[in-house]
Amino acid sequence: QVQLVESGGGLVQAGGSLRLSCAASGIIFRINAMGWYRQAPGKQRELVAIISRGGTINYADFVKGRFTISSDNAKNTVYLQMNSLKPEDTAVYYCYGDSVGWGQGTQVTVSS
Repeated sequence: QVQLVESGGGLVQAGGSLRLSCAASGIIFRINAMGWYRQAPGKQRELVAIISRGGTINYADFVKGRFTISSDNAKNTVYLQMNSLKPEDTAVYYCYGDSVGWGQGTQVTVSS
């Protein structure tokens, strides 16, 4: 069974940083893109950042200049470095892999 396992969430003060990691485990066929989405209470899930196997990256406008996505294709792992965090970044962050699906989510809480 293929799984996406996230780690790195937590509680941080505004202006602080967190690094999320997501590793795909199990028998995996080629993953062409991995990324991060988030869902705040009462809101729809939204794209944060996504990276293709070839290195093409797309960021949501609200994280440009603050978050950096990277990946290790050999390890089927994707990372999200989050700097200058704001209270409005508080959400459950979900990892996504295009041939795998969704991770279980990790909570990120930014206090003011």
